[in-house]
Amino acid sequence: MTTNHNTTQDVAAPPEQFNFAQFLLERNDDRADRPAFIDDTGILTYSDLSQRVRSMATGLRSLGLKREERVLLLMHDCNDWPVSFLGAMYAGLVPVAVNTLLTADDYAFMLENSRAQAVLVSGALLPTLTAAMTRSDHEVTKVIVSKPVAPLHPAEVEFESFLQAHQPMAKAAATKADDPGFWLYSSGSTGRPKGTVHSHANPYWTSMLYGKDVLKITEHDVCFSAAKLFFAYGLGNGLTFPMAVGACAILMAERPTPDATFKRMTGGVGGVKPTVFFGAPTGFAGMLAHPNLPSKTDVAMRLVSSAGEALPAELGERFTQHFGVNIVDGIGSTEMLHIFLSNKPDDVRYGTTGWAVPGYEIELRGDDGNAVPDGEPGDLYIKGPSAALMYWGNREKSRETFQGGWTKSGDKYVRNADGTYTYGGRSDDMLKVSGIYVSPFEVEATLIQHPAVLEAAVIGVNDSEGLTKTKAFVVLKDGATVSDEELKAFVKDKLAPYKYPRVIEFLNELPKTATGKIQRFKLRAQEAQS
Repeated sequence: MTTNHNTTQDVAAPPEQFNFAQFLLERNDDRADRPAFIDDTGILTYSDLSQRVRSMATGLRSLGLKREERVLLLMHDCNDWPVSFLGAMYAGLVPVAVNTLLTADDYAFMLENSRAQAVLVSGALLPTLTAAMTRSDHEVTKVIVSKPVAPLHPAEVEFESFLQAHQPMAKAAATKADDPGFWLYSSGSTGRPKGTVHSHANPYWTSMLYGKDVLKITEHDVCFSAAKLFFAYGLGNGLTFPMAVGACAILMAERPTPDATFKRMTGGVGGVKPTVFFGAPTGFAGMLAHPNLPSKTDVAMRLVSSAGEALPAELGERFTQHFGVNIVDGIGSTEMLHIFLSNKPDDVRYGTTGWAVPGYEIELRGDDGNAVPDGEPGDLYIKGPSAALMYWGNREKSRETFQGGWTKSGDKYVRNADGTYTYGGRSDDMLKVSGIYVSPFEVEATLIQHPAVLEAAVIGVNDSEGLTKTKAFVVLKDGATVSDEELKAFVKDKLAPYKYPRVIEFLNELPKTATGKIQRFKLRAQEAQS
């Protein structure tokens, strides 16, 4: 079934010659004294941001870096992050934003894979980067260190000194809308990360089609994203969406624990309370279970967004009951850059992922490649203007994912009679039990409705006869107790009997990516070895 009622006709396409960093800076020329970003160290106005971005551009080009060469960006969320990212793009270079929670081996791979010529890094992450560089044969020209915590070596330079040593670049690089603008590495929820190449135009489309037209963010908003800037979801939430309309964004260097999140939500940084909060279901569950949960009157949220994993209806309803604001759940991907299927702020239907975002087409296909009818699970394909150009150096995966104008998401969905879509899980996670497809997410969403359960992950395991059965891994809330038989009965009471988990194992925590996605492939590997 295809949804084909959405076009981009109401949003003008960017011109052929287009530099996204230049677009954002010029869009805010009349907001010079307005705050663009607030981190733990202070406020960065739009005027200061423009100066620093253009000085960064001059500095990077002074190192001998040439158009389209890559610059690795390994930095905690702070005011230096947008300066680095946009400075590279302004200069016609390609920033490669990477996860800050990986290992030296991961960064060694990314350095070699991207052939980055320079690195912009947080001082606290410099030792890990140094270890990565010693393990890699790839040579880096210069390492620029934000907030160093130890004396620097000759090949390293302090961020602020680097900016002060260079005049702002007078003119942005004459890039094209379809030129490579930046890379993001896929989150690795299904294995090795892939370098996903996005154009200068792609963040323009997501900012206009979703941030501006669906979420309706305005210059009066203060945005705060628990998802980090290196993540496709976080990049839109915390940088491209607010800057596209002249809003302000709060950036948080530390991990998004409930206490750290509450501090920002209640105005504990800069004295400003966010009006738009971007989170993920795992984070919402942790917040609602936390003893320091703020009250409705402590916050100023008018809009809450969720992505990264499907939002269980029960979780959304509890959040709304407490804070009096709905969670707008959607799905996006690194490959599509941001959300393409979403609920609407004025029409939230918990338990579904809503409708196609205007400007995107959705199709559900069966194993035979043909569209499936409403009510039947199918593989999710998306057509839209923000699709990545390719996976760098990985033709096989590129051809598998980017099929003509369509992008294969790797998710299973069902289209409902009202035109909304219900998540069924990752395509490689779907289970066939008794000859019928079972969605792990449906079982997980049922398990977490039990008052003792914090999180759950479901996989398929073979029984003694080689038949597939469901197994659940469950994390309980602090101090809670419940038996596996009680949980099985709880699921049987709410779902068809064949769907209940035949085996339940209790864990202290589930394996996840740094962006909060459950890594079921690790659970499957663990089972295979047992």
